[in-house]
Amino acid sequence: MNDALELLCQLIATPAPSRHESQRADILAEFLRRRGIPSQRIGNNVWARTLHFDESAPTFLLNSHLDTVKPCDGWTRDPYTPTIDDGKLYGLGSNDAGASLVALAVVFSELAFERLPFNLVFAASAEEEISGEGGIASLLPHLPRIEAAIVGEPTAMRMAIAERGLMVVRCVADGVAGHAAHGTGVNAIDVALDDIAWLHTQPFERTSDVLGRVRTTVTVIAAGTQHNVVPDRCSFTVDIRTTDAYTHEEILGTLQRQLRSRIESVSLRLRPSRLPRGHLFERVAERIGIERYASPTLSDQALLPMPSIKMGPGESQRSHTADEFIALDELAGGIEGYRRFLAAVADEITHHQLHQS
Repeated sequence: MNDALELLCQLIATPAPSRHESQRADILAEFLRRRGIPSQRIGNNVWARTLHFDESAPTFLLNSHLDTVKPCDGWTRDPYTPTIDDGKLYGLGSNDAGASLVALAVVFSELAFERLPFNLVFAASAEEEISGEGGIASLLPHLPRIEAAIVGEPTAMRMAIAERGLMVVRCVADGVAGHAAHGTGVNAIDVALDDIAWLHTQPFERTSDVLGRVRTTVTVIAAGTQHNVVPDRCSFTVDIRTTDAYTHEEILGTLQRQLRSRIESVSLRLRPSRLPRGHLFERVAERIGIERYASPTLSDQALLPMPSIKMGPGESQRSHTADEFIALDELAGGIEGYRRFLAAVADEITHHQLHQS
């Protein structure tokens, strides 16, 4: 626990907004080096694997992120000065996701030299807070084949077996300019409002068994130049929180057919995730009493092509808030929780192998 606390304090004291994680990557590489574990560096991402690597065994990824958001208004403490007060460690990124990153690093370093029925790859990745191209997506091509992943994020050590994806769609309604006094022209705002009214009906009817329905929300709108001119252009942005009930391509196709507005830009890369029913991780969670749930928030799970779960110490509601903290017993519980889970995974695989033989 002392090593974990020291490492987390080092990270908090080292600012790392997205795309500026280099110094934190150095700290993680040095943490591993001091424990005799060689690591590799891809940009601002650091990764390592267990030393007795068996190509015939499954490989699991332990991943969390190095970067933080910038401090919001309202901090009453220096966000980059780690401070322990009443059993809580305060500092930017302590909860999201420093505690998860440190807990995974500690447990990985403990298991790195053991002969296990699986391989582990540990990855401290960059640019998670902006879903950047230089983060986990740039690292994946350099890793061994991964069977499944554990993504460290604050979930109170509950297991998120599903996570909503995100599509951001920018639409433009075109009209014809005219003089408001004469009632001429075609008002682009009216065109946009018709489309927005349709979006408000939440038209995607198929329901995910764990994530529910797709949610569409118009979050930005802009039109007009002056009060007496009928606007010929109205742009609006739609935030779409997706589920495994639809592919992003299906949703885009429906929008293209139904909207009078043209779609000017769309992002499809942040996809929903759903652990396959009966997956090893879910079976183990059920056996050892880990609560499972579906997460509404986005993480690097959205960029992982393999089955994954999200689990880590801390509370999601504390993320990106002023005076962010992690309780010391949460950090200790995260380390113990990861140990217990991976030990149970090893037992399950070994039991299955013995049964097969």
